[in-house]
Amino acid sequence: MKIKKEIKLGILFITALLLIIWGINYLKGKDIFTRQIVFYAVYDEVSGLLASNPVTVSGVKIGQVDQIRFMPDGSGRVLIRAVVDRQIKIPVNSAAYIAASDIFGYKELQIGLGDHHNYIKSGDTLKGIFKPSFAEALARQLEPMQDQAQSFIDRLDSIITSVNSILGPENRLIINESIQSFQQSVHSIENTARIIDKTVEDESARLSHIFKMAEAIISNIENNNESIDRIIKNFEGISDTLASEEVGSTIANAAEALESLNTIVKKIERGEGSAGLLLNDDELYDKLKGSSEQLELLLEDIKNNPQRYFNISVFGRQGRN
Repeated sequence: MKIKKEIKLGILFITALLLIIWGINYLKGKDIFTRQIVFYAVYDEVSGLLASNPVTVSGVKIGQVDQIRFMPDGSGRVLIRAVVDRQIKIPVNSAAYIAASDIFGYKELQIGLGDHHNYIKSGDTLKGIFKPSFAEALARQLEPMQDQAQSFIDRLDSIITSVNSILGPENRLIINESIQSFQQSVHSIENTARIIDKTVEDESARLSHIFKMAEAIISNIENNNESIDRIIKNFEGISDTLASEEVGSTIANAAEALESLNTIVKKIERGEGSAGLLLNDDELYDKLKGSSEQLELLLEDIKNNPQRYFNISVFGRQGRN
């Protein structure tokens, strides 16, 4: 029985269509001849992720992202539908990470396997986590600083404008004079510092001697600490003794003696008594002075002419046989 020509064309068309469908899915990463399961994940954002991006476990591709759409509840969250090989056992507490697979920011869905003993089935939902790339993380960190940077640039521009106005011809001359004055002050300080250094260098020997003497004094004080303590204690004892004596009575007696002496002096000045007469009677003073002079003359004559007053014989009295 001959097969009709139309049937042959139909079979050829269906075969070609199947091949085309298989080829398209193959190019998309789907294998219609492999048993697969579908899972879902929900994210707040899916920046850089596209349908047909790979799904990997430990860097090995096990499927691909099949569909990306918003959640129907109007929350703005994104629902991801992924298809993976059924032979891969994925624990139910696993997580689906949207992460960059290279430095260029190409995204993929990375499955972080959990440790649960139960595995997902087709239609289950995994926990979705978005992991920004380094560039994205850096951009997010710098984003709050953008306004501050702009404000800083505006203020810097204002400062530069003010500086330009300050650095006009007249102000520039004043600034130059101020700089020169400052340089002169610096030179003066340097000269003073050199003089101080020279003085210290010249007097270093004397300073060293002074320091040595100070150290010796301190050492002597330390070595004679016990003696100093005894002296202080003795001084305290003397002070206590003086404080305990009848100092007031002694001072009163001394005052009384001075008063008596004053009375005697006044009597002498008035000519009372022998001493008073002697000091106040000029005639008596002249007589005593004349007697003293005559006595001196007599003594002088006795010294010069002793034979007048003394009869001395070396051999005894004359006339004795």
